[in-house]
Amino acid sequence: MSSSDADRQLEIFFFPFTAYGHMIPIIDMAKLFAARGVKATLLLTPHNASIFSESIDRERLLSGLDINIQILGLPFGEAGLPEGIENIDDIRSPDMLPKHFLAIQSLQQPLEQLLEKHRPDFIVADMFLTFATEAASKYGIPRFVFHGTGFFPQCIEETLVSHKTHEGITSDGEIFVVPDLPDNIKMTRLQLSDHLRGNDAFMTEAWVHVRESEKKSYGILVNSFYELEPAYAMHYKNVLSKRAWSIGPVSLRNRNNMDKAQRGKKTSVDEHFVVNWLDSKEPHSVLYICFGSMYSRLSKAQWHEIALGLEYSETSFIWVIRNIKQEEEESSLPEGFEDRMNANKKGLIIKEWAPQVLILDHPAVGGFMTHCGWNSLLEGVSAGVPMVTWPMSSEQFYNENLITTVLKIGIQVGVEKWNSWIKDLKDVSVKKEKIADVVSRLMGDGEEAKKMRTTAKELSDMAKEAVEEGGSSYENLTALIQEFMMFKKPSTATN
Repeated sequence: MSSSDADRQLEIFFFPFTAYGHMIPIIDMAKLFAARGVKATLLLTPHNASIFSESIDRERLLSGLDINIQILGLPFGEAGLPEGIENIDDIRSPDMLPKHFLAIQSLQQPLEQLLEKHRPDFIVADMFLTFATEAASKYGIPRFVFHGTGFFPQCIEETLVSHKTHEGITSDGEIFVVPDLPDNIKMTRLQLSDHLRGNDAFMTEAWVHVRESEKKSYGILVNSFYELEPAYAMHYKNVLSKRAWSIGPVSLRNRNNMDKAQRGKKTSVDEHFVVNWLDSKEPHSVLYICFGSMYSRLSKAQWHEIALGLEYSETSFIWVIRNIKQEEEESSLPEGFEDRMNANKKGLIIKEWAPQVLILDHPAVGGFMTHCGWNSLLEGVSAGVPMVTWPMSSEQFYNENLITTVLKIGIQVGVEKWNSWIKDLKDVSVKKEKIADVVSRLMGDGEEAKKMRTTAKELSDMAKEAVEEGGSSYENLTALIQEFMMFKKPSTATN
């Protein structure tokens, strides 16, 4: 390799799946690499690019990062999708999911054209973009997999797939222990995904492709930090034989209020108003409630139970409510609830998108009721906030175990059954009395709450140290970039 080739800037393509929970951390990751001198190129569909372009432009213009976007158009008509459905968040019926995946798979050829033209040194592609491994191999470009979750949930999933312990359980509600893990993790079949229980042939096949693609990839990038789940980081590498680098929490890349507030859709409330509202509250007195970008299709009756439970607990709160059908918006909460909360300044309700990291980082926030999505889990940990766990779908029941059983920084609200994120829920999972009790325990002054707050603060300090120079994630990223440089290809891109 000539000296000019050795001096050539490292370039990495970042290709997220079309869901906010996947796009946001990969975009944070791209910024993280760009801040270390890498040329980062994000591959996004047109509508998704328009959502994130402002924050990308700000990083490039104000921070001087070499980060850009390449557009990949989705063939809506060919896949049978309505025009403009570019994000999983926009899907409203189960039959649209396979069509969306079909449209995504058709991006292999446009991806190959970009790879041939630009010849990046590496590509980081989401786990569901299985074709990226084959596309990259045609040009001798290594592909990294991004799962969007941590070591702990991946260890549980891999163990269940290989041992099939749950298949020998006769009752869906019977408790069993997930074998061969560092901790005694108990679950029921009710808490497992449809594809593990054999109820979703499409996702079962999709996961087979994910695992096959991963085996042919260079390695796995994990949005986590070693100190959060050390036993599972070691188990993942030594027992499951995975090549992985933990470089998170990537959300900590966002340091000022503007970056914290603008990490996805534009917020539906002015962030200054939210901060001012929080400024009026005592430290650790506010509960933040949010069930993620896709998993908020609770029944109207359940919304009522949550509202009444919050009111009974007499705890101040910020509650993010999403995906309520417009015709039901007025009746989704108990009559007079919003007026009462506004009058006594007890609660702030945000409809649709909220500046979550900004809120969690505020000193007034002392608890987080969460669906246990991995991004939310990490953001709560980074903020040092204990949690009320309300898992719904995906790997969230695994994550609940991490929060409550392993880390001991949360209380289960008592949800027992896994449900597909794409279906509207019709039942009430948790009654107002249980909600009020759990919230009061988390936000109170008892020994249980104090211990959780202390542990959560310790984990927050560890998270922040991990991404600073000398920290575990910082050093992992340094080692990874150095490894990239060893594999760097001579410049062959055409302009």
